[in-house]
Amino acid sequence: MDLNNIKDPSVVKNLTDEEMRNLAQDVRNFLINNLSETGGHLGANLGVVELTLALHRTFDSPNDRFLFDVGHQSYVHKILTGRGGQFDTLRKYQGLCGFPKRNESEHDVWETGHSSTSLSAAMGMAIARDLKNESHSVVPIIGDGALTGGMALEALNHIGHEKKNVTVILNDNEMSIAKNVGALHSALARMRSAGKYNRVKDDFEWLLKKIPAIGGRVASTAERLKDSMKYFVVPGMFFEELGFTYYGPVDGHDFEDLQGNLDYARKTEGPVIVHVMTQKGKGYQPAESDVKDKWHGVGPYKIDSGEKIKPADAPPAWSEVISEALRAEAREDERIVAVTPAMILGSKLEKFGEEFPDRLYDVGIAEQHATTMSAGLATQGMRPFLAIYSTFLQRGYDQVIHDVARQNLNVIFGIDRAGLVGADGETHQGVFDIAFLRTVPNMSIMMPKDENEAKHMVHTAVKYEDGPIALRYPRGNALGVEVADKPETIDIGSWETLKPGEDAVILTFGTTIPLAIEAAETLQEQGVDVEVVNARFMKPMDEKMLHEIFERNIPVLTLEEAVVQGSFGSAVLEFQSDHSYYNRPLKRIGLPDRFVEHGDVKDLWKEVGLTRENVVDKVLKLLPQSEKRA
Repeated sequence: MDLNNIKDPSVVKNLTDEEMRNLAQDVRNFLINNLSETGGHLGANLGVVELTLALHRTFDSPNDRFLFDVGHQSYVHKILTGRGGQFDTLRKYQGLCGFPKRNESEHDVWETGHSSTSLSAAMGMAIARDLKNESHSVVPIIGDGALTGGMALEALNHIGHEKKNVTVILNDNEMSIAKNVGALHSALARMRSAGKYNRVKDDFEWLLKKIPAIGGRVASTAERLKDSMKYFVVPGMFFEELGFTYYGPVDGHDFEDLQGNLDYARKTEGPVIVHVMTQKGKGYQPAESDVKDKWHGVGPYKIDSGEKIKPADAPPAWSEVISEALRAEAREDERIVAVTPAMILGSKLEKFGEEFPDRLYDVGIAEQHATTMSAGLATQGMRPFLAIYSTFLQRGYDQVIHDVARQNLNVIFGIDRAGLVGADGETHQGVFDIAFLRTVPNMSIMMPKDENEAKHMVHTAVKYEDGPIALRYPRGNALGVEVADKPETIDIGSWETLKPGEDAVILTFGTTIPLAIEAAETLQEQGVDVEVVNARFMKPMDEKMLHEIFERNIPVLTLEEAVVQGSFGSAVLEFQSDHSYYNRPLKRIGLPDRFVEHGDVKDLWKEVGLTRENVVDKVLKLLPQSEKRA
């Protein structure tokens, strides 16, 4: 079947199981071929091919609402809803989004990049449906890893209590982005080995009817006996005790098994769980055999071998730079414990875990728990390093304030993916953390200009005794500079001048330092001598240097890869106002007041004005008689 020509899901409605199997193979080939060029979330989508096809055959999207909790598992859904022809633009600038997108299709009713949200949203949609006297199905599709998120459990509890008609599809592939952890994961493992409850229940009832002279006394206890059997043969009772009807486990790659259980679920009144077993990477050998889940999200690759296409001799990833510096510190300081919410691989902590298996804790998709657990460690004199993506730290903000900063505990926040991350788009752009952390009392925030300074900052954070400290670092590769053998402590709040200048000052840090240097060199060619300062601490700032700069009465430009409202530039503006440095020209460059969508980071920088031309233009306009210069 030509997948580029599919217009809507009706194409699967009348297919036989054999035709569905053929279509499933076509979809797999399509994904393997297209993603070898664009990259994307291959393993996860290969695992849900049959499940997604069966869901669209059973239900009627968009009238029935599909909510993909794990948004990057929506590729098959996108193909079936008329977007196959756009897959050459997947995750590219102004192209097809890698997650569900409401303005992209009427079939995308819920947007998600962070997991564990679909059940709460489904409950809201079910309530609205009932208040409006409508009758459609609400079908959240959630992964077993996402169930480790507390929000998902809160929603399960509420849905079961209210007895709403919600059909929850539990896609259980035994992994999320990393190997799942926790007691719930173990309970799901027991469910997998228990067989199918409904089949066991029916067999038991059939056997009772076959017993001669069963009599009224035995018959009266039959239902009670059947219910009691659940506790012995069905760990799915966890969900049934919450008020759900449980179907499963279901073979997620068998259309007959899927169809039968989905049909039962669609007709069942009240909340339902369909527990579907799938294999991540199904149908592509390199992804199927991936025990470390390196095929979760991939760049371009060679189809035949599975070899990833990467630049030769690239510098190490920033995550690796930080984790290796932390590992070196851990050899000298037994207090160091690394904590991560399901991001051992993403944060490059594998080697740390191999060397210190008792000092690395993956808590699952549970950012709030990770933050408060780190606080608990700190109260006992340990040095917790919480490795967490900037966008995921947002989920633990109350815990940062209430549990860490309020008690002034020595927790190190390793804020990975700080800044624009590119292809994953607006749900993953790490651009808010400076703004939401800068206002928190006791918090310090820093960001290195290169891997050498990163090593010193990790050492500084470990030695810091005065409360929480956040170390930001971007996605992608570091710069490839030489790293000192021995780390040194950096004075908290100290900045450094990278290029002296007399006519204007650019205050910047981290990823935008090279841009500032380029702009300063261009301005130098035009006769404008611009100073560039590495403002490596966003909080506390180098107030001594700021006083010196404002007393010189020269224009100041702040430059950052973060939201312009409330971030570093705002802090400088507040300093200027607080100290009455009036009539000093100051301009801020940062990200605009909107969500920045997906695309190559270079394209996104152009879109938001992080360009040499814009920096040069802003500096010239700040200078006296700038109109003549321009």
